[in-house]
Amino acid sequence: MIISASRRTDIPAYYSEWFCNRIKEGYVLVRNPMNTHQISRVRLSPEVIDGIVFWTKNPVPMLKRLKQLEKYNYYFQFTLTAYGPDIEKNLPPKNQVIIPAFQTLSREIGKERVVWRYDPIFISDKYTIEYHCRYFEVLASKLASYTEKCTVSFIDLYKKTEHHMKPLKIQTVSSEQQLELLQRFVETAKKYSIYIDTCAEICNFSDIGVFPAHCIEKERFEKIGKCRLHVEKDKNQRGECGCIESIDIGAYDTCKNGCLYCYANSSKLSVNNNYEQHDCHSPLLFGEPDEKDSIKERSVRSFADRQMTLFDY
Repeated sequence: MIISASRRTDIPAYYSEWFCNRIKEGYVLVRNPMNTHQISRVRLSPEVIDGIVFWTKNPVPMLKRLKQLEKYNYYFQFTLTAYGPDIEKNLPPKNQVIIPAFQTLSREIGKERVVWRYDPIFISDKYTIEYHCRYFEVLASKLASYTEKCTVSFIDLYKKTEHHMKPLKIQTVSSEQQLELLQRFVETAKKYSIYIDTCAEICNFSDIGVFPAHCIEKERFEKIGKCRLHVEKDKNQRGECGCIESIDIGAYDTCKNGCLYCYANSSKLSVNNNYEQHDCHSPLLFGEPDEKDSIKERSVRSFADRQMTLFDY
């Protein structure tokens, strides 16, 4: 089984101690976001966990805990954009903290285990196509030795993100603008030996050599773990998503990054209330189970076939 940690919140930035405590205990409790009184108990034993994908904008708190992950196969989806604190409100300075953290993480675990994400892309009077292209090259020049690829996507305006971003007066990115921007990104990326793919996009960009990403990726885990995985596409994700099956152990309304484009938070008040209930020793990300909750063991198993052939990797 693959663990996603997490599309719903930045676990490395805010909950790394909790995560490592769950690793020690060998299990985690996860509330069903559609029915919060349904709780799954998920085993975290290395015998059943084939890999972990960490999603983060700031891995600094996790850097000192990497040794605790030695028994697991894992990699990071690391979002690093050119937006300022008007958009990504609570991130540390990028030049002083985030970019050096990207570089340090890559040196520690290898660049094949640090995937750069430049997403979601939106356009406004400030964040124009020219702005994105200029600063994409700045970032690419600094990350070239520390990653293999960059995954990009264009913003989807859900109700909550549309409300948060209304003051910015963002513009719809037409298919022609998407193509122009990606063509320029590809030209830049080639200079730095980075390849581009796209996350859950409807448009087909194969003519310019850009293909759909598999952010939770079977082949990447097979290379890291040196075994084959018999795992299928995740049916719980939207059709354009290429990710394989995983269990997400995060919770909505718990990420304190404060990014205006975030679909995982409904309000700052909800985030603060939930964060106040966080206990790094609790099996839940925040709060405790009570008498109204039903806890059921989630059936998990390894998908790994460790019988290598002469031609594998």
